[in-house]
Amino acid sequence: MSELDLALVHALQIRPRAAWSDLAPLLGVTAVTLARRWERLTREGLAWLAAVPGRTFSRTRCTAFVLLSCAPVDRERLAARVAQLTEAVTVELTAPGGADLLLDVLAPTPAALHEFVTGRLARLPEVTGVECLFATSLYADGTRWRLGSLDASQLMALDPAGNGDRDAGGAPAVDALDRELLGALAEDGRLGLAELAQRTGTSAATVRRRLHRLTGADVVAFRCDVAPALTGLPVAVTFRGRAPVRDVNALHRTLGTLPECRLVAAVTGSANILATYWLRDIGAVQHRETTMCARLPSLEITDRVLGERTVKRMGHLLDADGRRTGTCPIRPW
Repeated sequence: MSELDLALVHALQIRPRAAWSDLAPLLGVTAVTLARRWERLTREGLAWLAAVPGRTFSRTRCTAFVLLSCAPVDRERLAARVAQLTEAVTVELTAPGGADLLLDVLAPTPAALHEFVTGRLARLPEVTGVECLFATSLYADGTRWRLGSLDASQLMALDPAGNGDRDAGGAPAVDALDRELLGALAEDGRLGLAELAQRTGTSAATVRRRLHRLTGADVVAFRCDVAPALTGLPVAVTFRGRAPVRDVNALHRTLGTLPECRLVAAVTGSANILATYWLRDIGAVQHRETTMCARLPSLEITDRVLGERTVKRMGHLLDADGRRTGTCPIRPW
């Protein structure tokens, strides 16, 4: 990936559905060049952009992190099987020493999530153990992660009012047309209004209004991802930790603002904090842990889960190099 490719990805992380003509002056190239670059990046599986649940989802529906154990010989087969389940939006093979798979699971209700975990996952023939951590608060996630390829003036031009950090509004009802739109955008978040209208049998004006309502209330967000090996941050580590309840609400100001942060959540269980970081090498794991504990002195790290390979990320299937090879669209709405 060239510097222009990286800058383009960063720009789309901030303004995912911006017109190429709007981004071209900021990146110093033509709109045609940007369109051609993005087509190549998506075709080669190096980058992709899709609709994902917004912050309203985490407050009104259910997110959980599930750790699965199995026999070593069954790891790859189990990961491939679980990746085909739409509720398991992210599937990661972990390094030996603990659980074998780490999943992100989305469901509309606690009952639905419980049924998925106990009625489907736990009954898979390869599974020998299941641990489910319900997210009680989500302080940072992949939609707010940035590549860091733009300079300060470009960032100001793209997001002068800090709109990426706006507060989520209420939770409007999601009807059949909304779900159809969101299903299409979960595969390709840059589909145009005309194409979305054709797919859903409505008008472009209706699509525009619906998307404005859903994004304004943060029911849906758009996320631009890139193959992790190409970011210079190939090591994924998830820390599990314990902190007093009085300190948990400070997580977004402490752990969530550290460089390379992908996820920070308060979860159920005795280890009530989960935090994921993408790091440059294995040696950075201890440094990141030291920094976390310095930022939040009451934090006790209880486990470190190293990611070996991500099989699926938010509905997108990945190869061994982290390139997208296909999509199993998420439908949590």
